[in-house]
Amino acid sequence: MNFIAIMAGGVGSRFWPASRESLPKQFLDILGIGKSLLRLTYERSLNLVPNENILIVTNAKYRELVMEHLPELPVENILCEPSRNNTAPCVAYTALRVESMDQDGVMAILPSDHVIMKEKEFEVRINEAFKFAKENKALITLGIQPTRPDTGYGYIELGENGSDDIFEVRSFREKPELEKARAYVDDGGYVWNAGIFIWSVESILDAFKKNASQIYEVLTRNRSVYGTFNEQSYIDLNYPETEKISVDYAIMERAENVYCLPADIGWSDLGTWTSLHALLDKNDHGTVLLGEGDTGSSRDSLIRSHSSEKLIVAEGLDNFIVIDEKDVLLIWPKDREQEIKQLRERIDQRYDGKYS
Repeated sequence: MNFIAIMAGGVGSRFWPASRESLPKQFLDILGIGKSLLRLTYERSLNLVPNENILIVTNAKYRELVMEHLPELPVENILCEPSRNNTAPCVAYTALRVESMDQDGVMAILPSDHVIMKEKEFEVRINEAFKFAKENKALITLGIQPTRPDTGYGYIELGENGSDDIFEVRSFREKPELEKARAYVDDGGYVWNAGIFIWSVESILDAFKKNASQIYEVLTRNRSVYGTFNEQSYIDLNYPETEKISVDYAIMERAENVYCLPADIGWSDLGTWTSLHALLDKNDHGTVLLGEGDTGSSRDSLIRSHSSEKLIVAEGLDNFIVIDEKDVLLIWPKDREQEIKQLRERIDQRYDGKYS
């Protein structure tokens, strides 16, 4: 069987002050369409697998929020991490749960907070990857065709064509400087790393055993517990001991059987306010207004209010992010948005977590 695991445990620090520790961005209606990002990802997944084959992996504190946003999902399909140990441990945990459901299962890992505009093409590509993963011992990542030399994404260097549209991965590249990003795009042999993965349970668990043995050994001390009533208490006890490392570093950059399926799916990772600005429709001055009001001649800005009752009036703001929340007003240069994560940490320290 095919399964989908949606990763929904992050905080979304760069979307502060809208995204908070108590209500991260995956639970927000960031697009202003009446649905959270998590809900949109879940509904997209229903076109690929049945409801009972969708798993949500989140921090234990967000269990009730997941139930609120996805009331149709079986409660036992919410996997709760007792600690934030990055993505590798939660992928291994999810694989072991899927193994308890189907030893021959194939699974896709989807972030909960990405936007996919071309959903039919997304379905075609994921099904293509499911088929390849079932027939080959392969770890597959979806690569996004670059539309610009973006410095906010990691890149994947494609190798030889393995099968149809699926390529061997030659290397992973960290987020580059602008000149290097331009060279990658001009080369044509690089794609953005979307953080979307597809593999069989057997393939990914073998990869953990070989490349991230500490995580594998901690989580398989009692393999028979997965899918049983005792699973959560076992995870609560053992999971915090796992190495804190991303699946990219622990597995994808170490394994030899890594492949990439390039895709044009209208993708945005919505990692920052600028990425939201790039995604949404703009007025004649390039400004996005989320709310009611008049932004005058303000150019290339994003202005958002949490309140539908507040009229927004702005003039002369060029290249700014303005986020009006109930208790915080953020006015920030758009070209310095990468500093918002550090800003949030500074505010946390100054105000003892009051605005986190």
